[in-house]
Amino acid sequence: MYKKQLRFQKFACLFSIIAAAISFLYALGIMTDIYDSLYPTMMNPNDLTQTFVPGSIIYYDMQNFNKLFVNLSVVLILLACLLMITNTQVRRKYYIGNYVAVGLYSAATLGVTIWSHVQISAFKTQYLTTVDFEALKAFAEQWGKTYIKSTFWLDLHYFVALVAILSVVALIGNTVWKVSLMRGEAQLIAEGKEAAV
Repeated sequence: MYKKQLRFQKFACLFSIIAAAISFLYALGIMTDIYDSLYPTMMNPNDLTQTFVPGSIIYYDMQNFNKLFVNLSVVLILLACLLMITNTQVRRKYYIGNYVAVGLYSAATLGVTIWSHVQISAFKTQYLTTVDFEALKAFAEQWGKTYIKSTFWLDLHYFVALVAILSVVALIGNTVWKVSLMRGEAQLIAEGKEAAV
C-alpha cells in the first residue's frame, strides 16, 4: 500500500509543478490575440481615446491584470518547488514542513485560480461587448493587419483552472491518504508493543 501511495505522492508533486508552469505560460500568452489585433489600432498611447476601433482600450485595461497574473504564476511555481525542497514527493512520513508546503501551494493555487477566473470572465465580456468588430475588420483589411474575433485565449483559462484545481485535489487527496497510512502504522506499532509486554 505504501508503494502505491509513494508513487502517487511523487506524481502529485510533479503535477503541481507542471500545473504552475502551465499557469505561467498561459499568463504570458493570454494577451496574444488582443495585442495582435487591437494594439495596432491605438493611434496615440498617451491618449487612449484616439483609436481606429472603439473598445480597443481593453488592451491597456488588461495590462495590470496580466502583469500581476504573471507574477502570481511565478509565486505558484516557487510554492510548487517548495514541495520538492521539503521532500514532500519522497517522504514516507510527513512532518510540519510538508503540511505547510501542501497548504501554501493549495491555498495560493485556489486563490489565484478563482481571482483569475473572475478577472478573465469580466475582460471577455468587455471584449465582446465594447470592441467594434466591424471597425476592426475594416481596419485590418485597409492596413493589412490581423483580424481576430476569437476568444480562444480568454476561454483557455478554463483548461488552466481545471489543471490547477486537479493538482490541488491530488495533493490534498495524497495528504489524506498519507495521514491514514501513518495512523494505521502507528496503531500497528502500538499494538505490537502492547503484545510484547
